[in-house]
Amino acid sequence: MFVVDSQVHIWKEETPDRPWVPGARERIRLNGHREDPFSYEECLELMDEAGVNRALILPPSWEGDRIDYALEACEAHPDRFGIMARIPQNKPEEGTAMLKDFAQNPYIKGTRLTFHRPQDRNWMIDGTNDWYWPIAEELNIPTMVHAPVWKAELGQIAGNHPGLKIIIDHMGIMARCVDDAIGYWAAETADLHEHPNIYVKVSALPGYSTAPFPNLNIEKYVRHMVDKMGPERCFWGTDITRLLGHGLTYTDTIEQFTKHFDFTAEELESIMGKGICDVLDWPIEG
Repeated sequence: MFVVDSQVHIWKEETPDRPWVPGARERIRLNGHREDPFSYEECLELMDEAGVNRALILPPSWEGDRIDYALEACEAHPDRFGIMARIPQNKPEEGTAMLKDFAQNPYIKGTRLTFHRPQDRNWMIDGTNDWYWPIAEELNIPTMVHAPVWKAELGQIAGNHPGLKIIIDHMGIMARCVDDAIGYWAAETADLHEHPNIYVKVSALPGYSTAPFPNLNIEKYVRHMVDKMGPERCFWGTDITRLLGHGLTYTDTIEQFTKHFDFTAEELESIMGKGICDVLDWPIEG
């Protein structure tokens, strides 16, 4: 099985010439990420141990909009890493120029937008981000979106821009919701299945359950998502730096789907890697 992780963060230590955004360290703690740097070399070592063929790097928000370290990882291992790049969502002129550059860069498979922090939560509805959607559609730039509270709005955007591929993060679950509390958010996301250009990351799942691994209490919500969206539109992922501190291994996150959740071999082929590669036009070699 070809395995692709749809979300990992890598980053360097904060230094005077590489400052983090204000309040970043507190947000890291709040969201359960480890604070120590996570290098692409360490990430690659864990991937090799678990049998992960590729990973998509989502440059972390605490480093701002920079993607230089992600590009370094791709240049060193172009067959293993791709990037869903950050852009300055509230700066249309600068963002447009960056998107045009991204469209020519083979390492950049798309972008990732966030609408869940205090500073960007309303950008989808107050006009700040309106410039982005038509340009991304025109340039054929797939877009990952973390916007738990704006499901209806995402549906409208998908309908208005049918050529734009929109990939919803973490089943659309609100941060720090766990167990049956995730059902409302996941159901909202699954209801967007009528838009064929909307896809979903079934990612970071152990963090949404207080039950012992393999977190069988939330399997029904994952099953519902796959049944609604179809396995070809659901993408496994880890957000591994949120899970390492909970006693889980990279292999655990794979086996949650392949050994513990009730999916067929055909479904797993799509969920675990083929689906995301097809959507991002990232051919599987051989």
